[in-house]
Amino acid sequence: MQPIIRLYKPEDFDDITRIWFDAETVAMPKLMERMAHKLEDAREYFQKAVVAECQIWVYEQDGVPLGFLAIRGDFIDRLYVDPEQHRHGIGQALLMKARQLLPKHMWLYTHVANKMSRAFYEKNGFVAEKFGVSPEPEAEPDVEYHWWANPIHK
Repeated sequence: MQPIIRLYKPEDFDDITRIWFDAETVAMPKLMERMAHKLEDAREYFQKAVVAECQIWVYEQDGVPLGFLAIRGDFIDRLYVDPEQHRHGIGQALLMKARQLLPKHMWLYTHVANKMSRAFYEKNGFVAEKFGVSPEPEAEPDVEYHWWANPIHK
């Protein structure tokens, strides 16, 4: 079957929370270890901060969620792909969906240490506009990226 990108359903919760947690663990293992993040804590946070606050789109193939995009206004709150599915075009497909939904501008934060994420966004036309520190409890160096359909009209 062809993959689809569809709106989140409550039954996606376990799958996409696991994708987010696993992807963070692969991308930034030292941070995850230092913060002693646990999947159960991630589930609680995800429910309160992502599901309750964002519009979520799920990339699914053969009935299995493999990635997701969470947006709030023109802010990309999350874009994650199952680490076992990296480099198969899923992130690219989700980013194309984001551009369809947000055709003029979108922005996001990522940790400076997340080299995979930074390379992906930079390859796709996002520009680092600010460097700072994420809020507690992480308090990690982060970078704010922006993408403009027409950079001249910021």
